[in-house]
Amino acid sequence: MPDAVVIPELAYPDVGEASAWLCAAFGFVERLRIGNHRAQLRFGHGGAVVVTQGNRRDSGDRRHAVMVRVDDADAHHARAVAHGARILHPPTDHPYGERQYSALDPAGHVWTFSQSVADVDPADWGGRLLSP
Repeated sequence: MPDAVVIPELAYPDVGEASAWLCAAFGFVERLRIGNHRAQLRFGHGGAVVVTQGNRRDSGDRRHAVMVRVDDADAHHARAVAHGARILHPPTDHPYGERQYSALDPAGHVWTFSQSVADVDPADWGGRLLSP
């Protein structure tokens, strides 16, 4: 996971083309590629963006989303529920070492809150680390 605390997730029709263009035009460096549907890019010291595949409008406005790193996904989830957030996915452990949940804000924007729970080699779950 990038060190950034807030990470925009931007959808593009072609992840590879978008990643190459963002790196060439804006100076991002591709950090991690996950199949052909997701890439993590870093910028300078602490900047990051995630490039995702296409427009996913199944639950809220999934063209773009925001990921936020938290210390305790379960406690954060409980707070969001107490304040009426619409939960899309409850806290779940993922093979890439993150515990995450997703929710919609009142305007329909998707927010994913992620807690690092393990340091896992991307090769163990199908990712390719391109640049540390």
